[in-house]
Amino acid sequence: MLIATPRRPTALVVVGQAVDRCDHPSAGAAQHPGAARLARSQQHGETAAVTTEPDPRRVVVIGAGPGLGAAVARRFAREGFSVVLVARRAEALEELAAQLRSAGAEVEVAVADAADADGFRAALEAVARRTPAGVVVYNVGLVAADQLLASSPRYLLDALAVDVVGAVSAAQVFTPAMRGAGAGTLLVTGGGPGLVPDPEHASLTLGKSALRSAVTVLHDQLAPEGVHVASVTVVGVIAPGTDLDPDLLAERYWALHTEPAGAWSTDVVVRGS
Repeated sequence: MLIATPRRPTALVVVGQAVDRCDHPSAGAAQHPGAARLARSQQHGETAAVTTEPDPRRVVVIGAGPGLGAAVARRFAREGFSVVLVARRAEALEELAAQLRSAGAEVEVAVADAADADGFRAALEAVARRTPAGVVVYNVGLVAADQLLASSPRYLLDALAVDVVGAVSAAQVFTPAMRGAGAGTLLVTGGGPGLVPDPEHASLTLGKSALRSAVTVLHDQLAPEGVHVASVTVVGVIAPGTDLDPDLLAERYWALHTEPAGAWSTDVVVRGS
């Protein structure tokens, strides 16, 4: 597991968080800069949904790093899915894309840095317009060694934005088309601190807990419209040759996607030995 130093968060493609930024409106929301930004975004239609009919045989993997993200992309590609890879490093994206293409997959790439909320949202919207997908996997995350009592309010807000809000942003961008089609899957990578709080990774604990709740809320809201929202909660360190081998974990994502309607899981917990 990658550990970032406890300073201002930067987006790391690891196991399971998400990105975007949003200020929380207070009782004085009319005077709050975050509320003003929200009003402007609504006025200019920045949250407008992409409604082009999605391709049920296309998967978007957000956070397509060399470990779990790559394994998930390979797993869906083996089933004949076209793949859209999204990550912040163009060189790594092209390397993974070349591997998938050599195995016969149709692949597109999009560079997006989760730490840049506006640019990240714009990149997701561009992907959704260009290649609307029936499956979206959200595997972007920040891991930082930190403690609550030593963290500033701004730091915690930024960390929560990285760990939670981006997943919701992805849902806002991609699921309207799925709802229109009456079918689709949104899968998110969760983590152990969402189940058992870790005082040495406090922001991650807050983020994973909130992410878990967000998945439940989205599942309950979207399941009646044919959209399956679920998480794979990984408890432990992902490493090849272990119980948390990326390829073994990727099978869990495929299994969730192929669950029959009416028997959908909200979360699958996978623990390392």
